[in-house]
Order: sequence, then C-alpha cells, then structure tokens
Amino acid sequence: MEKFSLEAIARAQLDAARNAGAGRSASTVIGGHERALRQTVMALTAGNTLGEHDNGGEATLLVWTGRIRLVAGPDTWEGRNGDLLAVPAMAHTVEALEDSVFLLTVAMS
Repeated sequence: MEKFSLEAIARAQLDAARNAGAGRSASTVIGGHERALRQTVMALTAGNTLGEHDNGGEATLLVWTGRIRLVAGPDTWEGRNGDLLAVPAMAHTVEALEDSVFLLTVAMS
C-alpha cells in the first residue's frame, strides 16, 4: 500500500511551475505509461496552457486549487477548487485562468 499527500505534492508542483519557464510542472503519483491507470498532479501558472492534445483513454481533471478552462472543439468548461471535469474523447486544451493545480486521472482501455 502507498500513501501520498496530494496537498504536499500540489504545493511542490505549483512552486516548480512558478519557477519553470513554461509555467507548468507535473508529477505522476500512481501508474505510468505502462499501466492502465495513471494519476498525475499538474500545475499551471495563470495564463499558461497545455496545448491541444488527445487523451489516450478515459480521463478526468479534479481541480485541487485555482481555476482552469478545458476547451474541446466548440465546447468550453471552467473548473475551480473541488470541481471534477470529465475530459471529452477528442482533442482539447487546458488553460490556467489563475495559478492552478489539478489531478489528471487517465484510464487506458
């Protein structure tokens, strides 16, 4: 059994994002590319974006802190502290409307 402090990981990732030129940082806490389930804590500073990409399976974003915008085609969703966004199975982007941390969960089929 493993135990993780998402609060501590979120704090560390946000600090790393604030010090990174791209304004983002990430740490996979469960799984990886070789496993069916992957959970990654991601941080983006305000105004920074994860460019358009496809998800490799079913995915959700749990907003830990801050505010983000998820855009897929013509549809847009905003999330803030505690919101869970289901990521559509199509190309999408994620933009930080303010300094934000979220937990990305991906289940590969």
